[in-house]
Amino acid sequence: MHSTALTVFFSMLFNLAQATIVKGRITNEQQIPLPYATIFIKGTTTGTTSNAAGQYQLDIPAGTYTLVCQYMGYRKLEKQVIITNTEQTLDFALQPVSMQIKEVVVKSGGEDPAYAIIRAAIKKRNFYRHQVNEYTCNDYIKGMFKLRDVPEKFFGKKLDKKDMGVDSSGQGVVFLSESMTRVDFQEPDNVKVEVLSARQSGGGFGFSFPAFIDLYDNNVTAVITQFNKRGYISPIAENALLYYKYQLEGTFQDDGKTVNKIKVMPRRKFEPLFSGYIFITDDDWRIHSADLLLTQDYQLEIMDTLRIRQIHVPVNNEVWRTKDQVITMSIKQFGFDMVGNFVNVYSNYDLHPNFQKKHFDNTIMRYDTAFDKKLLAYWDSIRPVPLEKEEVKDFRVKDSTAQAERDSARSSRTLDTLRKHQHPVKFTDFFWSGAKHNYYFQRDTGIYSHQLSMKGLIKQLGYNTVEGLVLNVEPELKLNLSRSQELKIMPYIRYGFSNTHLNAWTYLQWTQESRIHNRIGQNTWILGGGKRVSQFNHDNPISPLENEFYTLFLKENYMKLYENYFTTLQFTRRFENNSFLRLGVRYEDRMPLENTTDFVFFKNSNKQFLPNHPYELADIPFTRNQALVAELGFSFQPGQKFIELPDRKIAFGSKYPIFGVTYTKGIHGIAGSDADFDKWQFQIKDNMNLKLFGEFMYRVKLGGFLNDKHVDIPDYQHFNGNQTFYNINYLNSFQLAPYYRYSTTAPFYATANVEHHFNGLLTNKIPLLNRLKWNLVAGSNAFYVNQNNNYVEVFAGLENIFKLLRIDVIAGYQSKDATRIGVRVGFGGLFGGMVRQQNTPEP
Repeated sequence: MHSTALTVFFSMLFNLAQATIVKGRITNEQQIPLPYATIFIKGTTTGTTSNAAGQYQLDIPAGTYTLVCQYMGYRKLEKQVIITNTEQTLDFALQPVSMQIKEVVVKSGGEDPAYAIIRAAIKKRNFYRHQVNEYTCNDYIKGMFKLRDVPEKFFGKKLDKKDMGVDSSGQGVVFLSESMTRVDFQEPDNVKVEVLSARQSGGGFGFSFPAFIDLYDNNVTAVITQFNKRGYISPIAENALLYYKYQLEGTFQDDGKTVNKIKVMPRRKFEPLFSGYIFITDDDWRIHSADLLLTQDYQLEIMDTLRIRQIHVPVNNEVWRTKDQVITMSIKQFGFDMVGNFVNVYSNYDLHPNFQKKHFDNTIMRYDTAFDKKLLAYWDSIRPVPLEKEEVKDFRVKDSTAQAERDSARSSRTLDTLRKHQHPVKFTDFFWSGAKHNYYFQRDTGIYSHQLSMKGLIKQLGYNTVEGLVLNVEPELKLNLSRSQELKIMPYIRYGFSNTHLNAWTYLQWTQESRIHNRIGQNTWILGGGKRVSQFNHDNPISPLENEFYTLFLKENYMKLYENYFTTLQFTRRFENNSFLRLGVRYEDRMPLENTTDFVFFKNSNKQFLPNHPYELADIPFTRNQALVAELGFSFQPGQKFIELPDRKIAFGSKYPIFGVTYTKGIHGIAGSDADFDKWQFQIKDNMNLKLFGEFMYRVKLGGFLNDKHVDIPDYQHFNGNQTFYNINYLNSFQLAPYYRYSTTAPFYATANVEHHFNGLLTNKIPLLNRLKWNLVAGSNAFYVNQNNNYVEVFAGLENIFKLLRIDVIAGYQSKDATRIGVRVGFGGLFGGMVRQQNTPEP
């Protein structure tokens, strides 16, 4: 092997001729193509992979080589080739391996011989997992998704197949990208990826992060955690025998080594497990290759199937590494039929890179400054996997279309086209769906647009006992001043038909991307003023829609309002590392409001509406007052990782919690301000993925008043209660607590919200629940002010109901009060979690 490696080295060093392409087809004896077969130069990791049609091509400098072709289930084939300056064709026809069943002594329990092999592999698992302390390699990545069918409508809206990039039958490639990366790794978990080149059909960054799927890990995660947060138990994990059954299907010889083909079978459904085959070598008990499948019966989400195929090859006499990896996916949901694959071809392993001391930093992925400037000739010369016909067409058509759009971006014809092809505004849009119109204009740097929009008036109707029927008019004007600057003008008009009060106010929001010492962040300025209606708790613990339902149907008016003339100025700086700085000052001239109507849909003489003043704070007067309040807040997450683009960095996340601190000052005397207080708050929050054991989330707050000389109800510390059946602010509320009962101006308070999402743990052993994939969630919410003002609630529930809903049963405990029991419904699950996250406000 050493002589072969030297031959390759000297050929590349001294041969001045350009590399020559060797190409061909890989088939079986019946001439059926073998997709994603492995071809490499013997004694090296330089090689390629065939495409789905069995075609391959490999650039090799002039010289004499031995090419090795292998495919799972087939006998490895070697062919010698003499490379000159002429393109050559070299086909491989592989024969199935001759499987032999070893003669073994069957134990009294009748155990299959596969178990002894798996036990030996488990003993060696940790050794191979940490055998290589550091390495570098190149990784070619090609990803492709295509639709085979799409519904005519989705959620009642007709789909435009042309805009989706598919033909009239709903078929076509919707995503295609390829990239060449350099991967640097160092134990225990340091990774740096250098994207040397990348392209996506039609333009974009594509997908360039390698999918590290290491079957030597006990818990296999990598890209799989996108489809199951628990990860999957490896067939050779420490406790794998508790989860899998094995069957030895035979052995074959490969370069003098005996390779065992072992069938992997889950013992139970609804556990995070693979099925398929794993190939283990005799004596050294390492992974030779694998062909494993995940399905929805084994906790796969979103996808219907996900198949992983790997080929491992020797890098030297002692070390084997992954040479090729193919991930294929299929999904049939909501009428969409989609398939896709990601091909990874690893090459040029260096097991002794000798990284500098500070080589690994917070940048885990960096794009070369010219990553997207490569010509087609470059891609044709470095691409190890030939493109298929539909991929060649997709790149050609979409790249040409994108280039044509860029070339015409400054033309008046494009400007006229954009203006003419807008969705026409109908008169009925103003009342229901809302109206929107874009105004396009041209500058030297391209075409820009301003947008004028307004929400539908009927959808903006509201009701409460203070104003009665409420009409809200909310237009918005968005001005794109440049590529990095945007101005929003947001006027609001609100009229209450019962109290006949007209309120009107306006916000101006200016957002600018800024660069400080070559670090890009975002500045946002908000200036607002006018006369408005506000909830006493500025966190708005009850939404208008919830309040309307409870008021009109159940005669319960939970929302408590006051009116105020106000002026506010706020500055927010989002730093490159995703830290936030918030500075704000607001002035309010506050006026109390009273109920003016008791209209309900269903009369109920046994119930009376409560006063608009929070009944829990009945002994605290609220009269007209003025308040000038300043606020300073900062949040940050240490250990932030980054993806570095040529012109900026993008925060990628961190394993550490998010910390935040806020200081609020009531300034007395200026502009008649009555407020005189100092309030502080510190918080820490985190989401911890415990993999097989679920996901643990928490938020802890500490705070209090350093000075409470004059504090009016809107400036109290309120704890977000909830007295409705619905809740989504799980980590920022108390599910059964009244809205204002525990409000305080105490010098110290503490709150804790914790919940654990089992993500299938436990419920996967309960019939019906495991089939429905309803998952257990449990936790507790608590706060403490003093012995007379404290509250604890514990809850347990089920989530992922229809992939969207969550139902909790809660018990609330408060000293000197009866225990409360209640049920709450909210969003929680595969899709519900995203809705909850988007709607959860930050304090």
